[in-house]
Amino acid sequence: MRPTPIRTTLALMTDPDHPAGRLIALDLARTIAIVCMVIFHFTFDLALFGHIPPETIYQPFWYYFARAIAGSFLFLSGVSLWLAHGQGVRWRPFWVRWARIAGAAVLVTLASLWFVPGGPIWFGILHAIAAVSLLGLAALRLPWPATLALAAAVFAIGVKVQSPAFDPIWLVWTGLAESRPMMGDYVPLFPWAAPALAGIGLARALRIDRWPARLPSPTLRWLAFPGRHSLIIYLVHQPILIGLFSLHARITGG
Repeated sequence: MRPTPIRTTLALMTDPDHPAGRLIALDLARTIAIVCMVIFHFTFDLALFGHIPPETIYQPFWYYFARAIAGSFLFLSGVSLWLAHGQGVRWRPFWVRWARIAGAAVLVTLASLWFVPGGPIWFGILHAIAAVSLLGLAALRLPWPATLALAAAVFAIGVKVQSPAFDPIWLVWTGLAESRPMMGDYVPLFPWAAPALAGIGLARALRIDRWPARLPSPTLRWLAFPGRHSLIIYLVHQPILIGLFSLHARITGG
């Protein structure tokens, strides 16, 4: 039975690996988030290598800039989840993507044991994206107002609730500990699942899965390229930056 044009369009729109099935706006938004991330880590490395005052990165602007970047990645992960699986979970693509993210999160944790100032990364941005991808499966079936209400509740709990019962390291993922663990990157589920749930809710409210699939212009495809490869850029950009700073220090002796 030949697929109808409508079913073909929906199939493309829910296949984020198909060139015609990607929302160019989503990839461009990821590109912006990645550029901001690189800017933040470049500034972090400037402070780490003594080129700017070490307290620079803890100033209010950079503090909230980093959190806005994390929130944007999680929000876009929620939008992507709805786009890919809002019409029904495609289990094999879901688990393939989840395994990539979870595997990358494990690599980040292992690498952080040796290389990350500030402590090992037990639950960073990739860990959070992997976790909210699983939680988001349940939210896919909720009405969008309920999903947005759940996002608000998760955020409120993360901001207001703290208890020493959540201090053990094996509960680090909750974000409800009274004492914040020392980590180079810490993005616990409370409150950081909120942006991802908001992304799912807004994507459903705006019926993003029904937007027409169009091939973008060559210029937009070029600008969206980093957004289509955000995971690999996330993994390699900081080692490259640190390598370049180390090489500069070795050459200049400072």
